[in-house]
Amino acid sequence: MPLTDIAVRKANPTEKPYRLGDAAGMYLEVQPSGAKYWRLRYRFDGKQKTLALGVYPVVSLKDARDARDDARGLLGRGIDPGAARAATKATRGAAASNSFEAIAREWHRKFSADLSASHAARNLRRLESHVFPYFGEQTITAVDAPTILAALQKVEERGNLETAHRLRSIIGQVFRYAIATARATRDPSADLRGAIPPKPVKHYAAIIDPAELGKTLKVIHTYQGSPVVEAALKLAPYLFQRPGEQRLAEWVEFDLDGSTWEIPPSRMKRTKEGKASGAAHIVPLARQVVDVLRDLHTLTGHGNHVFPSVRGDVRPISDGTLATALKLMGFDSQTITPHGWRATARTLAVEALGFPAEVVEMQLAHSVRDSLGRAYNRTQWLDKRRELMQAWADYLDRLRLAA
Repeated sequence: MPLTDIAVRKANPTEKPYRLGDAAGMYLEVQPSGAKYWRLRYRFDGKQKTLALGVYPVVSLKDARDARDDARGLLGRGIDPGAARAATKATRGAAASNSFEAIAREWHRKFSADLSASHAARNLRRLESHVFPYFGEQTITAVDAPTILAALQKVEERGNLETAHRLRSIIGQVFRYAIATARATRDPSADLRGAIPPKPVKHYAAIIDPAELGKTLKVIHTYQGSPVVEAALKLAPYLFQRPGEQRLAEWVEFDLDGSTWEIPPSRMKRTKEGKASGAAHIVPLARQVVDVLRDLHTLTGHGNHVFPSVRGDVRPISDGTLATALKLMGFDSQTITPHGWRATARTLAVEALGFPAEVVEMQLAHSVRDSLGRAYNRTQWLDKRRELMQAWADYLDRLRLAA
């Protein structure tokens, strides 16, 4: 007698598995755990075989019968339904392994070794957020320029133009990897040159008017908050290093008697190779800077961090601390940012103090090349850089006192 929905629903488990027959070889197998499986028994080439039809209640009685009838239809055409299912699964597996997402993840695993961990993670996060949901499942050869553009335009519409350009570059790298591994023949992202508006050049707000700079320094010297933040604010324009390089500074990096700060290569903005095996960046310290650091050492010298967080000595101030302090003093990000001190020094150290641009660029930790295109050693011109840092500190003091 064929099964009914009620009979299937009320089929309770026993100590041993048992079967409830339906019709045309289909039955329900009830396990001691309570799990219920649809099965089909059939013969092909003289052999008894079993085909799984699904799990109840995900697959209803009606759905199981439809699957049975489909399998019986294949048998009627001389096709083994079990073998047909295996072939379909293999085809889907091959398609999945050649999907854009599968190849992109493979590319990411192979080519992220030369990137910092944060850079590699950011690349994957961008793909997962903005690309995979739109065409990740498509076979890579089916992905064309209009498909890519549609995904990138969604990013652009959200105001993330720079991210859209970075994604086009990443997608191109994935396609070039697919071409090299014989899974694609061309890179359709190359057709998108000019299809996305150019990304705006990012300039950090910086003060390059000497009188305005003096007024700004005078206000900063009136800061009444945390002494750690106060010291960091005062030192930033004298040091003009990247904000992250300053806030993560540790006392072990400083030789106050020798007026020198050596920033380890791992914390510099460099390639992974440069971070691992490059030289430290040397920052000569002006007398004014050493005085501030000596005073600060009495407060924070017992720990590792020069600028520890108020929440505890085990971590430094956050990356937004100085920007927040500037905002509280009435400055907006269109006027000045912690990163903007670098542009201030780059401009005025050359124009107002007359130092060679190459010396200033070297102190900014930028790569400087000679007439033959060879990069200068990072320790070059150290005497001139020490002269620069003292002259710069004296210049800032003159501007502040004259304001």
